[in-house]
Amino acid sequence: MKVLLVEDTEAVREALAKVLRAQGWRVATAGTGVAAVERVADTADPPDLVLLDLGLPDLDGIEVCRRIRGLSSVPIIAVTARGHDSARVMGLRSGADDYVVKPFSIDELLARIEAVMRRSAGHALASAVTVGPMQIDLAAREVRIDGAEVVLRRKEFDLLAALARREGRVVTREELLDDVWGLAPDDAGADAGRRTLEVHVAALRSRLGAPGLVVTVRGVGYRLAAQSA
Repeated sequence: MKVLLVEDTEAVREALAKVLRAQGWRVATAGTGVAAVERVADTADPPDLVLLDLGLPDLDGIEVCRRIRGLSSVPIIAVTARGHDSARVMGLRSGADDYVVKPFSIDELLARIEAVMRRSAGHALASAVTVGPMQIDLAAREVRIDGAEVVLRRKEFDLLAALARREGRVVTREELLDDVWGLAPDDAGADAGRRTLEVHVAALRSRLGAPGLVVTVRGVGYRLAAQSA
């Protein structure tokens, strides 16, 4: 696995790279946002994961995250000193898959990397699912309703896929936050994550053009329905 480590402080960058290489991973590094985007755009040897410091000298890390997400669906873990909820929400909305706040332990960072990669692998191995008029190809990340393609953003598709894999049963908000954003109920960013989940559900319904396909189960979570309202 190749990790792209984006960190502007050389000492921190070298220390983290050493830890990651000790885990058997290949590590590419970048000290600026522009360099990070260029490395992701290199289709000859793209990264499998991006560790992205949001406090970069040339571009705001949120903007870097957006640019990377426009190029690739590579998993992104935002690494930052910004611990307040608004920063977490901005990071998740810009396309990050998880969020680690400095200072963090190496064990926590490695655990979050493993969790993000497990979710990414699970998404890739899934099969196609049909729900009423909607066909979801989970491997190809394609959605069609009555044969017409529906274009979704990355997290919108991940949310839809998480619902589809449960075969129509109610999926709790906690399950969705863990599956799509890697947030446990006791994580510091869980409250912000719940608000982000609501925003993504509303956006997903809008893009599907059939609000009744995603049903809210009050006080519990959401499920997919075969019949759209």
